[in-house]
Amino acid sequence: MTAATLARDLVVAQTRALKLPGVARTFEALARQARDAHWPHEDYLHEVLTAEQASRHESVIRQRLREARFPEVKTLDTFDFTTADGVSATQIHTLARGEWVTAPENLIFAGPIGTGKTHLAIALGIEATKQKRRVLFARAADLVRQLIEARDTRELTRLQQRLLRVDVLIVDEVGFVPFDRIGGELLFNLITDRYERRATVVTTNLAFAEWVTVFAGDEKLTTALLDRLAHHATVITTKGKSYRMRKRRDPEASTTAVTPTKPPARAAPRS
Repeated sequence: MTAATLARDLVVAQTRALKLPGVARTFEALARQARDAHWPHEDYLHEVLTAEQASRHESVIRQRLREARFPEVKTLDTFDFTTADGVSATQIHTLARGEWVTAPENLIFAGPIGTGKTHLAIALGIEATKQKRRVLFARAADLVRQLIEARDTRELTRLQQRLLRVDVLIVDEVGFVPFDRIGGELLFNLITDRYERRATVVTTNLAFAEWVTVFAGDEKLTTALLDRLAHHATVITTKGKSYRMRKRRDPEASTTAVTPTKPPARAAPRS
């Protein structure tokens, strides 16, 4: 075994012991480049540490993506803004910068089925993970079921605390499945806990005036929830025909655009 081989094996062993995968992947190629270009030792060290820093950044993003539990990967690059009625590419790309998460503010995507609401919610969620934000995607019915099960097993407080730590909570498909009063109250408490503390994204096929049908006809609960959700919120209304229906080229497929009514006025500050 040559001295060079021995030195390489020692460095590899040290990178494993110190958990430096970026250094392990790049130190040999950078060493050759450094010798050829006659780099100072400090420049070589800087490049190796930069590679490790980039590796750790990518690792965090991968972890955030796994934790987000997206049902599929949807990016802004694959969204067709030319056929998306009511959606401004400029506005969406501005949101992708993430200031609304820092604020924090909410996003509400409202419109007919198949008009890109979930795609945009996931895409903006992915952009948030790139900024090392903690993101969680859940369909509304599944989220309420989890809350009810946690309450029944006396794990509700722990689940609520975990959900509160999420920087961006995406609640998809509000309106597809109605909740009973208990489920509605649990979702209301979650939104209330996150109010002005964490960002929430909601997709819905219902106008705001129709939300009462989802929350067991409880107008007071629905009004209070909308009051917190729509305050400090950006509402984006998607319109037009379902993308999936257009793909099938069904000439009879049509849908009526949903235009959310103005959310209820805030009566008094929350105590």
